[in-house]
Amino acid sequence: MLDCITFDGLFDEQVAEAPAHVEDSLAVLRAALGEHAGRVAVVSSFGAESAVLLALVAEVDPATPVVFVDTRQHFSETLAYRDMLAGVLGLMDVRSVGPDDAELVANDPGAELWRYDPDACCALRKVTPLDRALAPFDAWISGRKRHQAATRALLPVREVVAGKVKYNPLAAWSAADVAAEMAARGLPRHRLSLAGYPSIGCATCTRAVAAGEDPRSGRWAGTGKTECGIHTDAGAGI
Repeated sequence: MLDCITFDGLFDEQVAEAPAHVEDSLAVLRAALGEHAGRVAVVSSFGAESAVLLALVAEVDPATPVVFVDTRQHFSETLAYRDMLAGVLGLMDVRSVGPDDAELVANDPGAELWRYDPDACCALRKVTPLDRALAPFDAWISGRKRHQAATRALLPVREVVAGKVKYNPLAAWSAADVAAEMAARGLPRHRLSLAGYPSIGCATCTRAVAAGEDPRSGRWAGTGKTECGIHTDAGAGI
């Protein structure tokens, strides 16, 4: 594991008791990786709560493909966290994918699309690249949880979307469950999660959240937008 002193403040103290959901989530992961052996990937934003799912995946099979969409507009802290977590957890197949250069030149040459059409920006920089990356897979695993937003309150553990099986093994976890498990495992935290960012997307479209606000209220604030499109039927195959 990386030196805790090097990443001052990022590691929680150990606690004695882990959430009751851990074994259930591990069972879901084992089932998913067994049923779709060689044809399933984890999709991770390497955001504020990502470490728990990735730690459980590493416990079951560290060679599982982990797909990260590099939109080229991420916080530098997110890219650093991706690299740190991969090393800490021993993840063997982290794949960073991103938008096509020619498509960026054609559709967002000034990198300002997010200002006036955030849906189109997400489609260009996130949804389309992930569609391509997931094309070889029959199933994928996300870290979404019901507590994150009202739009996720009824999130199932297993669903089929556009012909692909999608697993949400942490669906029932609360924010407190996540915090407890991160502490129990001594997992490093995303630097921005220590500065009021409970949900972290692109630097262009994410702000800190005030106490009592919805954890995802800092995403696309003031636009009415709540999802990038990855977790809706708008993403073909997603």
